[in-house]
Amino acid sequence: MHTPLRSRPSLAARLAVILAAIVSFTALVGVVPANASVYSSCNISRCSDARSARSTWQSKGYPTTAGWYTWPDGRYNYTGGRFENREGQLPSGGTYYEYDVYSRSRGAARDAYRIVVNRSSGAVWFSPNHYTDFYRL
Repeated sequence: MHTPLRSRPSLAARLAVILAAIVSFTALVGVVPANASVYSSCNISRCSDARSARSTWQSKGYPTTAGWYTWPDGRYNYTGGRFENREGQLPSGGTYYEYDVYSRSRGAARDAYRIVVNRSSGAVWFSPNHYTDFYRL
């Protein structure tokens, strides 16, 4: 009995798979744009919402484990866990964690509004556009 040989994918096909994996991974880890703007204060719309979220997350001890947490409005809010500050847009040193600003149904899609907390210094930043801009709260 003869078993047919499986053909190997072409080099181009293998490179396409590798490139797709890299792009997918980059989107997954949330790399900050190199041209992010950082502001010393927050006076744009939604800053009060970010401050309110900061207060609630602070009352929960700023959890460091990614996942869903109950929220005062009866819904849930999500923390993505560690924020790596890979692009160095925020001050160096310390350990950063990221938290969603707006609550939603458990498991619902996340939006672009985040606060980022430096657990070492206590500094809190608001990003209304998923790490394109940072405003100090």
